[in-house]
This record gives sequence, structure tokens and C-alpha cells, in this order.
Amino acid sequence: MDLLNKKTYYFDLPENLIAQTPIEPRDHSRMLVYHKDSGKIEHKHFYDLLDYLKKGDVLVLNNTKVLPARLYGFKESGAKIEVLLHKRIDLKNWECLAKPLKRLKVGDKVVFSENLSCTLTEKLPDGLCRMKFDFDGVFEHRLSEVGNMPLPPYIKEKLKDQTRYQTVYAKVEGSSAAPTAGLHFTPELLKKIEDMGVEIVQVLLHVGLGTFRPVKEDNILKHDMHSEFFELSEQNAKKLNAAKSEGRRIIAVGTTSVRVLESACDENGNFSAQKRETRIFIYPPYKFKATNGLITNFHLPESTLIMLVSAFIGRDETMSVYKTAVENKYRFFSFGDACLFI
Repeated sequence: MDLLNKKTYYFDLPENLIAQTPIEPRDHSRMLVYHKDSGKIEHKHFYDLLDYLKKGDVLVLNNTKVLPARLYGFKESGAKIEVLLHKRIDLKNWECLAKPLKRLKVGDKVVFSENLSCTLTEKLPDGLCRMKFDFDGVFEHRLSEVGNMPLPPYIKEKLKDQTRYQTVYAKVEGSSAAPTAGLHFTPELLKKIEDMGVEIVQVLLHVGLGTFRPVKEDNILKHDMHSEFFELSEQNAKKLNAAKSEGRRIIAVGTTSVRVLESACDENGNFSAQKRETRIFIYPPYKFKATNGLITNFHLPESTLIMLVSAFIGRDETMSVYKTAVENKYRFFSFGDACLFI
């Protein structure tokens, strides 16, 4: 078995298992529990998470907030243009995806409202471009007036409640996609978790559109891994170091939290405050330095995310878990069910 071949991470997924709408209430989604030491699988609900946590555990949440980053506008010629914000460069300039980009040339203006427009300044590889935005007042306010939640392309249903593509603890705007493992938490469940003596640590990673970029190269080492901005504060680095030194478990909520944990510590697992971009690509046989448990959703075949899961529990074990999930009709992807690997 070639762990560096993307086909090694393929599985058959019936289209009807791709969740189109979120479960209500949030914590009533199903949860597959996989025990790393024994290989045992249990079928639970997300509110059962309390049964698998214990006093002293550290639960790591990514508090990024999704921007209403999908914009629909018109060229002065009348042609309709869709712009998706990807990464902020400075106060007015953004890296974006624009469709259809071939209809735009440098200098063309796209108008979204009387208070918000942008001008194409540069075309980049991979369908990306740079746009300079013009707006009255505060950019985020103007964006909230006309922007739409950037749901992934596999979700065809219209989202009735925009807050359902946002975690209940979202704070810092900057993501083009939600850290979806966190969508299962309610304020009530988080309070119960804290009340039982679990320490909650918040980190920041702005999720980029690269998270959905398929691995095109057969050799995964040739994949151009996307870059994402993250931040770990001095205070939270100390909390994580204390947990490590005391032998307490660090449980990441989502692959984005794993990316922060594994990027912000050295080879010995010691954390330091950091504020930078990370391009970390986690695939077998990666040796985890900081993460003892993982809560995540079910991911796309041949994606960098299923490779991360395969690094965490093993490739064969991952395929076995996913086969079980398909057989038991778990819901997949952003609005789907959860896994707990512990």
C-alpha cells in the first residue's frame, strides 16, 4: 500500500449521504466514537460527548468567524460576476475567486451595491485574483449588507438560518469556510463540559478556500498545500504546556485546531505563542506532538483532511471507520455527523 498515493484515500460515498441541511438542535447529530487503543466503535449522539471527557482534559476550539464572503455583482457592461473572498491582504485588497474570471480584465470594476464595489488589479494562478475594494464606512458592515455565507459547492439547499454555518463561540471574523466540527456544540453543552472540570482553550485559524481544494496529483507530496493564518496566545500556550507536563489529554475540535496545535509546538511538544501562516500538511506516518483526541466530521475522499485522520488513527483504520459510517448511513461533510477519535 502506497501511503503517498492519493488513491489510497479513496472510498465510495453515496450522494444521498452528503448532508444538505444541519440537524436541530445542534448537539443531536450522530457521533461515531472510535477508540484508538482497542479499535472499538460505538454509535452515539453528540450530546453523549460528556461520557468521553474527564476532569482535566483540555478541549481546543477554533474561534474563527465566517465572513459572508460570497458576493454577487455586475460589471458596468451588465455581465453578472460572482466574487468569493479568499484572503485579506490589507485594508482594501483581497485575494479572491471570481467567476467567470475570463470575463474580467485588469481594471474592470464589479459593483455589488451603491456602497460596495471592487476592481480587478491582478490575475493569479489557480483561478485566483486580486481585487481592490471601494466602500463607504466600515468594510465588514457593507459586506454584511450584501454578502452571503460561502457554503461549500456540495451543499445545494439554501440555508434558512445563516447562523447555522457559524459556531456558537465564533469571535474573530476572517474565514471563508466554517470549522465544521464545532457546529455541533451548543452553549448549554459547553457549560456542562466546563462544569465537569474540562478546560476550554480557544485558538484561532482562519479557514481558507484551500480546505476544499482537491488533491489533483497522484503523489500527494506534489500537492500545493494551502496556507492559513493562525494565532496562539501566550496565555493559552501556557495552559497547553501545563496540560502536557501534567499528562492531561488535549482534544482538538476539528482539523483546523489540529493544524494550530501541531504548528505551534516544537519537536518535543512544547508550545509557544505564535501569530503567522501555516502550510502544515499532515499525512501518514506523521507523529503527533500535541494532539491526544480529535472531534471531526466525515471528510471527502482523497482530501487532505481524510489524510490527516489517517495519520491520527491509521489509514486502514480510517477506511474501516468510514465503511462503517456509510453502512450505518451517517451524514457526511459540513452539515453532517461527527466522529470522536480518542
